[in-house]
Amino acid sequence: MSIMSYTRTAHLRILLGLLVLCATSATLAADKKQPPPPPAHAKSPVPAVTDEYVHKEFGDNCSLLAGPPQFVGDLDGDGVDDLIIAARCKNPMADQAEYGFHVADPYNSFMGFGDVKLTSTFNSDAPDRKGVSLLIVHGVGKDAWRSDKEKPKFLLINLPFQTLTVKRLALKKRTVLGIYMEERGEGEATSSVLFWDGKRYHYQVLGSDME
Repeated sequence: MSIMSYTRTAHLRILLGLLVLCATSATLAADKKQPPPPPAHAKSPVPAVTDEYVHKEFGDNCSLLAGPPQFVGDLDGDGVDDLIIAARCKNPMADQAEYGFHVADPYNSFMGFGDVKLTSTFNSDAPDRKGVSLLIVHGVGKDAWRSDKEKPKFLLINLPFQTLTVKRLALKKRTVLGIYMEERGEGEATSSVLFWDGKRYHYQVLGSDME
């Protein structure tokens, strides 16, 4: 090979390497700039969930709470619908091993009390709030939260809410579905939100308004 041919081949290899590098950089930049699409809006389960479903998934200690709406939406970002319902649970810790759900207390964890064995014994000052919990079932496969397969299930206790809604929540790098809660008492209205942070349900205060 002549010196001229060798030089041309070297130049072509360098040019090809630069083109590959530029294409890779452009792809990475495009991926970095585009956040994941926001989740679909939450909707109501059809047909509505009954006590029969609650007892099947969480045991007889829990029953549906009349009043708050039921929601279906992708809380954990896996593309499969999850279920959110309010319930009254007499003894949250009693059936977790039998029915395979996880008891958590995002509210008191936010306040600095992380031992759910202790906080599960806390009683609300308001009799109508005693035992009120949120039940969340993460969907699996095509049947989502109605699937008979083993599913991640959560019983969340001590959450301060009187009204519930599920809608989009904008975080720093993504948009998720958040469970928005409001509670009114003693002349003050408190707003908060609950969302899946990839490992657990995280509680966050949005603010309070004096009436």
